[in-house]
Amino acid sequence: MSTPEATETAGAVLTRRVVARNDALKSENRIHDDRVAAEFGFRGGLVPGVTVYTYLSALPAVHWGRDWLERGTMSARFVQPVYDGEEIELRLVASPEGKSELEALGPGGDVRARGTATLPAPDAAPPPPAVPAAVALPGPDARPPAEPAVLETITIGSYDRTWTAEGQEELLAAVGEPSGSWPFPQLAHPGWLIRGANDVLSRSVRLGPWIHVSSDTTHHGTVTEGQLVSTRGSVTRVFERKGHDFVELDVVVTAEEAPVWSVRHVAIYRPRPVSSGTDARPA
Repeated sequence: MSTPEATETAGAVLTRRVVARNDALKSENRIHDDRVAAEFGFRGGLVPGVTVYTYLSALPAVHWGRDWLERGTMSARFVQPVYDGEEIELRLVASPEGKSELEALGPGGDVRARGTATLPAPDAAPPPPAVPAAVALPGPDARPPAEPAVLETITIGSYDRTWTAEGQEELLAAVGEPSGSWPFPQLAHPGWLIRGANDVLSRSVRLGPWIHVSSDTTHHGTVTEGQLVSTRGSVTRVFERKGHDFVELDVVVTAEEAPVWSVRHVAIYRPRPVSSGTDARPA
């Protein structure tokens, strides 16, 4: 079980440990299934990147408080798989320039994810992004396949949901965090927000096994009880690298039509086949 509070240590401003939970066993994305993940060279189903992001994002929230949830930034790159049941050490290390370094370390001290977080001064906070128009999502059976020609031209749909404190507790339970461990129970957890970025893609196109690679996020405001939250996005790039097919999204989240969070979200939508003992991790 996760420790509910981060602790200060020498060198690392904040550290905490969590036992990783693969909360996507029933997901349509079968990269989280042990058997399918093994077909791509992994030793088990992958803990979702959005779950690792959930664990990491608690550190800058504790470090800077509510100000970070109103205008802070965070980037995360998922460089090695995290597996169910592993004890992961999370670290936030401050720098004199005000950019904190983030790491998620495996049981052997190897880096599984890394990133940065910042708290811009109020007059230097990034401006809110333009809000894309709302677009109806297709029905599950009407989704086109995730092919380059489709992704390059598709209009991503809008995923709408209402935020509640009860729903947030369900998220914490799903990822193995103790009830009440989030220090701002009246505000939406960044881990709840980022899941919508996955949803607008997977609800707009029909994907096979796919892998979340990185997210660069910015807070523009907070989400409170009962607000209607809309996640909208657009595909900005489709590209191939070393046998992987990637898609890059720009996503904006609104609460009652006001932008509160945005992300540049990158995923491998078609991993390379396994060969010569290699796995599907991005090079």
